[in-house]
Amino acid sequence: MASPAPSPTQEEMLARVEAALYASGRPLDAPQLAKVAGTASERRAVALAREVARAVNSAMKSVEVTEYPGSRFAMQLKAEFTPVARRFATRPLLSKGALKTLTFVAYFQPISSGDLVLRRSSAAYQHIRELEEVGFVVSDKAPRGKSYRTTDRFAEYFGLSVDLPSMKRQLEGRNLSIPRNP
Repeated sequence: MASPAPSPTQEEMLARVEAALYASGRPLDAPQLAKVAGTASERRAVALAREVARAVNSAMKSVEVTEYPGSRFAMQLKAEFTPVARRFATRPLLSKGALKTLTFVAYFQPISSGDLVLRRSSAAYQHIRELEEVGFVVSDKAPRGKSYRTTDRFAEYFGLSVDLPSMKRQLEGRNLSIPRNP
């Protein structure tokens, strides 16, 4: 009978959490962190993630580990370095069309599918599929079809408030050239 695999050391667990945060591109919750760290304790996994955050945040200048509500952690580029990084990114997360459609959803949410197609053309349907795949947009049943709104993941990814009035002000501050008539 084979002996059980040895438990990972503290350093190995820290390295695993760091690697998962680096590679995920999205926030990871305590159960995910516990699994990757090789521990059954979610509490220990959160402590490991906080330790990784302290190390990364003190050593790195353009990258940070952020803790979100619900003990979720993400490694991300600091917002002020996005313009620099964008020039070197190999493949954007979203097409330009999907980004423009996302801007309309964010600004006019909840927005009906009919209104979205009127503003963005029938290509909006493909854009919505793309946005739903990455978890930035969800649909709700509306009296005549569907309506769309952004998710907390969208707000976290773009560093925006989840409060709609605040989000609109932030979007307006980014000069996105959104038509003002809803």
